[in-house]
Amino acid sequence: QVQVVESGGGLVQAGGSLRLSCAASGRTFSAYDMGWFRQAPGKEREFVAAISWSGGSTYYADSMKGRFTISRDNAKNTVYLRLNSLKPEDTAVYYCAARSGVLGGDWPPPLYDYRYWGQGTQVTVSS
Repeated sequence: QVQVVESGGGLVQAGGSLRLSCAASGRTFSAYDMGWFRQAPGKEREFVAAISWSGGSTYYADSMKGRFTISRDNAKNTVYLRLNSLKPEDTAVYYCAARSGVLGGDWPPPLYDYRYWGQGTQVTVSS
């Protein structure tokens, strides 16, 4: 069982930056792959980035490559998402999620493998 809580969202101007944090609690945080997702009003939830349990592997959606950076600090039970060069179309609720690393399989993990989800943090980018 893993519980995750996102923070760090807010209102920024286009071109600005934010760092989102996902604080996790549970039996063994370091055993979980972590992912970030987002959902804009009226749209489906979409994948943003993923990081393996060790931090050795990362993966980004094409539209986020070069602008967003996922990282983790297992000693602090925290995963981060650095958002740079933000655009109005990045406006969404950003969610952190965890899946057991022992599941193995494809990388990045499929959506249905993420079992534990946070409540989300709102990112709003003004033009």
